Amino acid sequence: MNGRRLVTAVTALALLATACGTDDTIETADSVTTMPPTASPTTTIPAPNNPDEATTTTPSIGDINQAAVKLDPLVRLFQPIDAVVAPNGEWWIAQRTGEVLVVDPDTGIAGDVVLDINDETTARGERGLLGLAVDDEALYVNFTDLSGTTTIDAFVFDARGRPGNRIPLLKIDQPFGNHNGGALAIGPDGNLYIGVGDGGAADDPLNAGQDPDQILGSIVRIDPTPTEREPYAIPADNPYANGDGVPEIFTIGLRNPWRIAFDPMTNDLWVADVGQNRWEEITLLLGTNGWGRGDNLGWRLREGASTFAGDRPENNIDPVFVYPHGNGVPSGCSITGGEVYRGSAIPDLFGAYVFGDYCTSRIWAISVRSGEVVFRDLDALLPGGELVDFARDPNGELVALSLGGQVARILPA
Repeated sequence: MNGRRLVTAVTALALLATACGTDDTIETADSVTTMPPTASPTTTIPAPNNPDEATTTTPSIGDINQAAVKLDPLVRLFQPIDAVVAPNGEWWIAQRTGEVLVVDPDTGIAGDVVLDINDETTARGERGLLGLAVDDEALYVNFTDLSGTTTIDAFVFDARGRPGNRIPLLKIDQPFGNHNGGALAIGPDGNLYIGVGDGGAADDPLNAGQDPDQILGSIVRIDPTPTEREPYAIPADNPYANGDGVPEIFTIGLRNPWRIAFDPMTNDLWVADVGQNRWEEITLLLGTNGWGRGDNLGWRLREGASTFAGDRPENNIDPVFVYPHGNGVPSGCSITGGEVYRGSAIPDLFGAYVFGDYCTSRIWAISVRSGEVVFRDLDALLPGGELVDFARDPNGELVALSLGGQVARILPA
């Protein structure tokens, strides 16, 4: 069965230089200078201009002002980049080079390789195996193939509950080498959500983020259940399901949505979008409002909650939280989106969104309640640098992953 191939509208702009990063690191924002963070404040920040997006449906939230954590190194792997809990109870951690390993969440001992696509990808720049997701039927992978094309495949579980037969789902041509996105998430509706970058270079030269006729610069939503003719279906309520845009698109106005995550308790969708030169941003899309269906997160007309290259677009949703490049707390140059904490070990963190920055490897948290966003510096620095992911372990607790090799548990201090 062949997957669908969605071809990017590439013009002569695609002949521009493509690389902003090195061959060994995930690419960050363009032309930035980072400074080390300073003290560890707790800050209350006014809600954004979208009141409906400023209050979660969280039934209870801990006292984030008292939250204190420490990092406990669990295992070192080669460029760990994402992790999922499989339906069979195993914990799988992906390496950017293309391997997915079973890891014991208590001892950190790495076991079987359940998937190996090393010969199908190249871990350079922003390329490689970038994201995982699971449902009851399959493991979904987001990787760039040897030509740099974004590839979304499903591996149906065998009798042991491990990846078996492959179903190619989607290929997206990439005009440049960066801004490939990488996020995958299974929504409460059972659909597969995919974070797709704007195609790369700088300033979105293809205007992909504001063009619903290009799949780049969007969150894609598909039903991964094969039909008689296609490897997946288009949900009937996708905003462009009947035309006037790419049917797979769910939300537009994204620059590089490296990580997205659903809150397992409220079903809200948290989107972390890597910024250009000034702002890193987090947008909260409420489940009660449809998770951003048909919304516009602003890029390239807006960066964060500020004007970038034009007026505010229709259906624009401002981020619930932004932080700048440069000095101060928080600051950095490339946001690494995380997860809403729903574990039991750190009650004060319950209901808070935990995230960090790739360049500083600092770990922070925010909570949203009664129209206020409260920021907490968790005063945690991931060893090894290059913070690329947060994930849940089989106990519902969070771990942080470093491209430098470290997988560390987030524990109460």
